[in-house]
Amino acid sequence: MTRSYIGASLKRKEDRRLAVGRGRFVDDVVLPGLLHCALVRSPHAHARLVTADTGAARAMAGVVDVVTGAEIQGQAPVICAWPLPGMHLPEQQALAVDRVRYCGEPVAAVVATDPQTARDAAQRVRVIYEALPAVTDMEAALAPSAPLVHERFGTNRCFLWSLPGQGVDEAFARAPVVFRQRFVNHRIHASPLEPRGALAAWDQADGTLRLWSSTQIPHILRLVLALSTGIPEHRIRVIAPEVGGGFGSKLNYYREEGICVLLSRRTGRPVKWIEDRTENFRGATHARDHIQDVEVAATREGRVEALRLRILADMGAYLQLLTPGIPVLTALMASGPYAIPAIQVEVTGVFTNKTPTDAYRGAGKPEATYVLERTMDLLAAELGLDPAAVRRVNFIPASKFPFTTATGVVYDSGSYDAVLGRALELVQYEQVRAEQARQRQRGRYLGIGLSTYVEVSGFGPSSVCGAVGLQAGGYESGTVRVHPSGKIKVITGSSPHGQGHETTWAQIVADVFGVAPDDVDVIHGDTEAAPYGLGTYGSRSAPVGGTAVLLAAQKVLDKARHLAAHLLEAAPADVIFEAGRFQVRGTPDRFRAFADVALAAYLAHSLPPGTEPGLEATAFFDPPNFTFPFGAHVAVVEVDPESGLVELRKYVAVDDFGRVINPMIVEGQVHGGVTQGIGQALWEEIRYGQDGQLLTGSYLDYAVPSAAMVPPYLTDRVETPSPSNPLGVKGCGESGITGAPPAVVNAVVDALAPFGVRHLDMPLRPERVWRAMRGARPCA
Repeated sequence: MTRSYIGASLKRKEDRRLAVGRGRFVDDVVLPGLLHCALVRSPHAHARLVTADTGAARAMAGVVDVVTGAEIQGQAPVICAWPLPGMHLPEQQALAVDRVRYCGEPVAAVVATDPQTARDAAQRVRVIYEALPAVTDMEAALAPSAPLVHERFGTNRCFLWSLPGQGVDEAFARAPVVFRQRFVNHRIHASPLEPRGALAAWDQADGTLRLWSSTQIPHILRLVLALSTGIPEHRIRVIAPEVGGGFGSKLNYYREEGICVLLSRRTGRPVKWIEDRTENFRGATHARDHIQDVEVAATREGRVEALRLRILADMGAYLQLLTPGIPVLTALMASGPYAIPAIQVEVTGVFTNKTPTDAYRGAGKPEATYVLERTMDLLAAELGLDPAAVRRVNFIPASKFPFTTATGVVYDSGSYDAVLGRALELVQYEQVRAEQARQRQRGRYLGIGLSTYVEVSGFGPSSVCGAVGLQAGGYESGTVRVHPSGKIKVITGSSPHGQGHETTWAQIVADVFGVAPDDVDVIHGDTEAAPYGLGTYGSRSAPVGGTAVLLAAQKVLDKARHLAAHLLEAAPADVIFEAGRFQVRGTPDRFRAFADVALAAYLAHSLPPGTEPGLEATAFFDPPNFTFPFGAHVAVVEVDPESGLVELRKYVAVDDFGRVINPMIVEGQVHGGVTQGIGQALWEEIRYGQDGQLLTGSYLDYAVPSAAMVPPYLTDRVETPSPSNPLGVKGCGESGITGAPPAVVNAVVDALAPFGVRHLDMPLRPERVWRAMRGARPCA
């Protein structure tokens, strides 16, 4: 019998090269005549550019070129791909021209024969600035007297987007329980293991461009680069080697990529730029940064009848590829796993003198989950009910799927009570509650926090069309090529940056053809080789990209079956494929091995009439809907009353990702996401001074969690297959970071209940917790 590889915890094939230091990143690419780029960045958050003296830099030995914004104005502007109705869209030039609008904005670029000379020369560029007032607070930015980030708009409001909601006012008028709360979902940073990098090589002979970039979206980057620079798309090749993590921060077209392209065209030589960590903090996109005001109308039994949600979303100084769409996703997912009948949402995008925001792992869904899950705990406290009971009374029943939420999103499948029940069982909920009561008598403060979430995965550009953006999930592509020997090459349009596609795609194809995964190689990240694909983001790879590979493999298998039938002198309907061989039904001694059929396809000595030689197929999969993974997370914490220090004692995550291809990889995704979510809840925060200076521009000030800072995780899964793709899979990459922040915050607030603490905003650093504990007397 052929082993089934889907569902097996195989070790990642790509780790072989990475573990021994043989991975090839952008900085490992060396070309003849290579030059290096360094950028001059503004020390001001808001200022006029008066003059830029580049003479001293140009005079240095080894310097090849120095450019300012005025010299390349209009040649490679940054493009926003998610416009909203009535939105103000500012120009973002490759280099600032007349004004800088955030600290770290590039104003000049230096090209030299080695990186150190380029950096030294950049320090010799003398720029004179006329400092202007900066605005970093969203509410202050909307005041009539606020300094304007973009004067030509006459306002700092970027857009106003709303879902009016039906029946909201009526529900509030009749509800016996009404309350409101403000939540701050603060600004954070992706912190990928490898910072960004770009290497542009312009060929003057034939007018073609090769760009190596640490990108999540090679094909989209190629298209946007063509639109930005005017280079025809068919003359651009984008290559994404090892990316080193992205988490959405590399889902973009950045200024630095355009600058490298322009400089390579100016010099006629390859130009490389590699970001340092300080630049990564200042120049790569930030995330979250929402103020969420929620109003709730509920019954005394805890059922939510209506929700009003007003969101202020900080855009930063400019709009990157998807910036305005992220808070729209928060609005559309404002129902979560709950059957809330009436929802009204208003989203205001605000310009500030800060680094632009954009997608970060979860991209809008963690923000929605946070406000909902804190709201459920507040409602439980308001009514004196158990938080688990309040969630259960509001869950969408499993029998109601597919379910259309009040925001118009159609959920594919779900069993929300099942994951919560399993999570409570694993954490031993009743026992922990009993221990909590005992420990409070001894002056120790335990807290239990619940978080039940549903998120949307399987994204693509079709999801950003129309007024609200959520159409079908967006397509992906895959090519399966069987070689004459029976070995297999998969070329995927999706482009991983740590997700393990080389392993999971091999498992899918190995199951189709009855071969070992080591007989399948996966190629990705090169627009010259791969069919057009939309990249990797939004937990779309397995539901969309994996399905495209499956469909391509099935096409190849169907052709091979017809060829085998011809060779076996049987009807195709009478030929079955089992254990890696084609055999005539009912006569197992009449068979052809898969490798023999592959060889026959290429020798082409005996092919069925009208059959082309070879064994290869490409498939595009455009799903009918997104997929909606869900889960329940439980955090148990202890808060030290003397210091305010929060200790995570236990963390349980039960998730439903539909059918799972590789449980080990999925578990790793959950672990990584949970750790990032805990990081936001307890430690991570991007902070600016009133003058717009970044106060957390290094890991001395920005605390990213290590393994020593989090407990071992207890994970489990429930499987509710998705009907949106033949694999039945859902995305898994964003679950941890979606479920963790509210679970941890709910646990800490629960621990502080004896002190009268109702709510605390993230991050829950010891000082903030300590002050909250001293803001009220302990309850009797």
